[in-house]
Amino acid sequence: MIYHISMKLQQLFENHLRLEEKSPATIEKYTRDVRAFAAYVNGAPVDKALVLAYKNSLTEQYTATSANSMLAALNSFFRFCGWHELVVKQFRVQRDAFCSESRELTRQEYMRLVTTAEQRGNRRLSLILQTICGTGIRVSELAYVTVEAVKRGEARVNCKGKTRRIFFVPELRKKLLSYIDKFNIDEGAVFRTKHGRPLDRTAIWRAMKSLCTAAKVRATKVFPHNLRHLFARVFYAMQKDIVTLADLLGHASINTTRIYTVTTGETHKRKMKLMKLII
Repeated sequence: MIYHISMKLQQLFENHLRLEEKSPATIEKYTRDVRAFAAYVNGAPVDKALVLAYKNSLTEQYTATSANSMLAALNSFFRFCGWHELVVKQFRVQRDAFCSESRELTRQEYMRLVTTAEQRGNRRLSLILQTICGTGIRVSELAYVTVEAVKRGEARVNCKGKTRRIFFVPELRKKLLSYIDKFNIDEGAVFRTKHGRPLDRTAIWRAMKSLCTAAKVRATKVFPHNLRHLFARVFYAMQKDIVTLADLLGHASINTTRIYTVTTGETHKRKMKLMKLII
C-alpha cells in the first residue's frame, strides 16, 4: 500500500506521545525526526521502497547509532499510524568495549570546568555542573531541583513514567541553599532565567561550551550528559554495584547502565599492565 504524511498526522502523533507521558526531550526528538522524513519525502506517496531509500541516505550523514535513533522515531510513527508494513530494521551496531578518549570527561577536567566557571563569576553555571555531576541527574530533570527539594534534601523526579529520588549530599545542599539565599529565590526551580523560567538544555549546553578554551578541555567532551556519565563511572568504580547505579540513573535496563560505566582503552591497558603476566 501507499501512504501520505500529512501535517495532521504529525500533530496527532505528537499528541499521542504526550498522552503516553513521554519526556519533553523524547517528544521533541521524535517529532523532529518525523519532520525530517516528511521533508525528504516532500509530499510524495510513501511506500516501503521509499522508506528503505531514506534509511540508506542516513548512513551518508550520520553514524549508525544516530541513524538508528532516527529510525526508532520513524518506526514509532508508522506503528501509531497503523502502517506496520513500513517499519524497517535498524542497522546492526556492535557495542564498543571502550569509549573514545576524545569524549571521556575526566574528573580533573570536570574540576577545571567548575573552577573556570567560578573564576568567571558564573556561580549559577558552577552549581549546575556540580548538581548534574554530583547527583547523576539528567539535564532535562534540573527543573525538579527546586527550592523546596533542596530544603528537603532530595528531589523527586518523574521521568518516562517512573518516579525516583535524587539525593543532595550535604556539601551540595549547602552550596545550593547559599545560592538560593543570595539571589532571593523563594520557590520553584533553582536554575532559572531572569524571567523566572527554568533554564533549557540549549542554554546550559551553550554556557558549558563557553568554558572549554579557558578550562583547556576539548569541546567534544563538554556537554551536560557527559557529567552524568562521569557520575556513573565514579560511583561504579567505588561501589561495583550496577543495580543500584541503574536505580540512581533511572534506567529501566541494566544494559543501558553498562554503557555509562565503559572506560577508555588506556584505562584497561594500565590495569592489564598491573597484572604482570608477561615474563
